[in-house]
Amino acid sequence: MKDGLQLGISAKCATILLLPIALAACAGSDGGGSITYTDDRGVANQPFPNNYRVELLAFMKTYLNDPRGVHDAAMAEPMQRVVGGRLRYVSCLRFTPRESDGSYREPRERAVLYVNGRLDRVVENASDVCAGAVYAPFPELENMTR
Repeated sequence: MKDGLQLGISAKCATILLLPIALAACAGSDGGGSITYTDDRGVANQPFPNNYRVELLAFMKTYLNDPRGVHDAAMAEPMQRVVGGRLRYVSCLRFTPRESDGSYREPRERAVLYVNGRLDRVVENASDVCAGAVYAPFPELENMTR
């Protein structure tokens, strides 16, 4: 009787331990893609972000600790790129912000991603995404106030 009880407990423990693995396999059964709750699978053409300059300036006011005194601001027009396996409009931004001590360090490069025509997020490591981008002066970023 004791051996049968131990065998039953072992089977229950094994089932409990294997359940998360089985559920994970079900979740990844769509060809290895990530789970999404929207119909955007990243392959459809995205709408062009018509208000990208205005949205970017509004975002940069909150992104930078002090939006005053930005130097060498330049931006590339939005272009479609594959980022994270999804087709997105990306605008590349290069600027030198004023540090808290008033000094200036090296320029920063950021990739700004747009989803459904709206600013979605900023990628700080933009060297791959922004390779080959053609920059033009962006004086509105240099003229920001608090």
